[in-house]
Amino acid sequence: MPSLAPLAAASPVIQIHVAGAIAALAAGAAVALLPKGTPLHRRIGWVFVPAMGLVALSSLLIARSGHYSAIHLLTLLTLVSLPYAVLSRRRGNIAAHRSAMIGLLLGLVIAGAFTLLPGRLMHAVAFGQVVAAR
Repeated sequence: MPSLAPLAAASPVIQIHVAGAIAALAAGAAVALLPKGTPLHRRIGWVFVPAMGLVALSSLLIARSGHYSAIHLLTLLTLVSLPYAVLSRRRGNIAAHRSAMIGLLLGLVIAGAFTLLPGRLMHAVAFGQVVAAR
């Protein structure tokens, strides 16, 4: 049964990271589905950008046993791609903007999918704690 208890017991950094990821996922999905270039697209995009920045920066404070994992490579990619996407739009390079934003959203979805694996915090939140059969 789903439960927010594991998330409530997690560190504030993880709670902030998860909140940012949820906000980025919601904003990213909305922007992906809405007509492009509209004022609403831009407003929601400006929710996505800082939320993704928060997710990336907070991930730098999350490490197992003091070591980063391979998933942190997405952090570096995000910290480069996010300003690139914004600058591309400001310079009128819509194709580069679109490509970078799609990549950022896909990276978020892929990273999020890994958090649903057994033994991970979000697995416990989404599916409840698995208790071994007796």
